[in-house]
Amino acid sequence: MNYQEDKDKFKELLNEEYSWPARYTFKFIVKSEYQSEVEGLFKDKVEIVIKPSSGDKYVSVSIFAQMQSADDILAIYDAATTIQGIISL
Repeated sequence: MNYQEDKDKFKELLNEEYSWPARYTFKFIVKSEYQSEVEGLFKDKVEIVIKPSSGDKYVSVSIFAQMQSADDILAIYDAATTIQGIISL
């Protein structure tokens, strides 16, 4: 599969699993210095939980957000790809 096929499949799965609008959990791992960039992906009020790694070099960022559609979720993940070294879970 290619990237677009993966996105289409993920969108299909999201639409099967959720009734919109819905609360969705995003999880990312980034170097500590990029934490604010991850938080900046979200314009609306969200709940953010930060867990630093044992060496404080990385942080796990869990973001709980009310999302309006699968397309909105995909847009966040697309924007996240611009953050250096980000891992999306």
